[in-house]
Amino acid sequence: VQLQASGGGLVQPGGSLRLSCAASGSGFSTSAVAWYRQAPGKQRELVARITSGENTIYADAVKGRSTISRDNAKNTMDLQMNSLKPEDTAVYYCNMRTLWRKDYWGQGTQVTVSS
Repeated sequence: VQLQASGGGLVQPGGSLRLSCAASGSGFSTSAVAWYRQAPGKQRELVARITSGENTIYADAVKGRSTISRDNAKNTMDLQMNSLKPEDTAVYYCNMRTLWRKDYWGQGTQVTVSS
């Protein structure tokens, strides 16, 4: 399994970004998929997760501003982020956790929120 993240960039405070992650290989539809982020000097943290049954959870820091979605037909997942804040600046990683609890990670995409 390989995950390819895209969509990061520089955005002004209050702006929006949509991150995408494409998975190759098998098992996507039965796996939970998620976005994590890691800011400089901080630990990697969960941003949002969507299960195979499309149940979602969000970190408090992004709740109400972000939406995670998946398309099992295309093996893709997205994270729509709105009302971005400087504290959202981080490298964002997509993650896929299989039924056997094996984790796969994308390469990370930089999101910078700055004026």
